[in-house]
Amino acid sequence: MFSRKHPYLFFLLCTASLFTGLMVFMTIVLAAGMRSMDLAEFVDMGADRIGIIEINGVIAQSDEILQNIKEFREDDTIKAIVLRIDSPGGGVAPSQEIYREVTKTVQSKPVIASMGSVAASGGYYVAAGADKIVASPGTITGSIGVIMGYTNFEELLGKIGLVPVVIKSGKYKDIGSPARQMSDDERKLLQDFTDQVHRQFITAISEGRKMKEKEVESIADGRILTGESAKSLGLVDNLGNLEDAVDLAGKMAGIEGKITRVYPREKHLSFFRYLSGESLSRLLNRAIHPEISAQYM
Repeated sequence: MFSRKHPYLFFLLCTASLFTGLMVFMTIVLAAGMRSMDLAEFVDMGADRIGIIEINGVIAQSDEILQNIKEFREDDTIKAIVLRIDSPGGGVAPSQEIYREVTKTVQSKPVIASMGSVAASGGYYVAAGADKIVASPGTITGSIGVIMGYTNFEELLGKIGLVPVVIKSGKYKDIGSPARQMSDDERKLLQDFTDQVHRQFITAISEGRKMKEKEVESIADGRILTGESAKSLGLVDNLGNLEDAVDLAGKMAGIEGKITRVYPREKHLSFFRYLSGESLSRLLNRAIHPEISAQYM
């Protein structure tokens, strides 16, 4: 009776129920897969293991990566860590936080950075803290620099008759406003800020790679490099793939024979945590309230 009186509502309810059931089923399957993975790890607890942490996409947050590095560092059965980086860079602070955690970890066990197709800017920043860096000849890396930018909508707003009203507590509080031109003082302030963050990048590479700052400065102009070129400049140690990086980690850790690889727990549920966590909220907030920001990109 209900289906005949409200056919569209009935259809929507049925669709929602099917979708909910599918999501519950997928969650159960993934959870079962995780339990199987944990059991496999338990069986190999007595073996020497290499931990592999993947850093993919834009580096917008560091929480999960920091936790993974810390857990592997404190696990005595994990003899070395391989950071598999496939990232064009990202936020300044998250990149610096991961770099710091890497530099703390190399004090207790080997850390190898394995570059995928791209490990540039913030992606290279993270890698610079490792004991060794392995890249493919064609890996896109380098891009050592900082960028800040925003879009000015002043003319567009004028054409459609919108007049922005801003009340602020200081002359620089609305710096980077898309509703007006930037003043010379504001441009200088942002340029000084960018130069300072760029200097932090150069210093981190110099310390992590044990290079002179002058050497780093000569190539820290935003240029991209192939893995082959980066090796000739001292930014990369070896040319190879992930397998080569794992083998190198095993040798540095003194592992003889077959190497057991371990990935962070709950890896398969990270997508669901992303949908329900802070990342989505932050993405929506940036879409609604655009802001100027510095990035290692």
